[in-house]
Amino acid sequence: MAEQNNQTTELWVERTGTRAYTGRSTRGAEVLIASAGVEGAFTPGELLKIALAACTGLSSDLPLSRRLGDDFDAVIRVSGDADRENEVYPQLDEVLELDLSELDEAARERLLVTVQRAVDKVCTVGRTLKAGTKVNLSFSIDA
Repeated sequence: MAEQNNQTTELWVERTGTRAYTGRSTRGAEVLIASAGVEGAFTPGELLKIALAACTGLSSDLPLSRRLGDDFDAVIRVSGDADRENEVYPQLDEVLELDLSELDEAARERLLVTVQRAVDKVCTVGRTLKAGTKVNLSFSIDA
């Protein structure tokens, strides 16, 4: 999703232990990040998947709330196994769970097409993953 204001939120991680970090933002948010198996923490790959699912949710929220009302329930499940030989996720699968039982088949189909279009248009995380992105790493060294 596009930034909602003109200010850029600064993001960083700080090492808090062996293979453990805390992700932080200038808005005061924190998330624990660690190796698989560490209780209460996400792995970086899990955060990638959650970012995708959250972006899909935020991107679909407006068209869904217009049709279903502001109090609709939605769950977006996301999965995908890592290819450990190449250290990539070759495929990520999302399932958007909704109760559309109040709508007839034609209305359901129209809504799902609208939601898919909204996600395809404004989900920055999904669009970035599909397009690929250049990542640059630099170093700031105290000598």
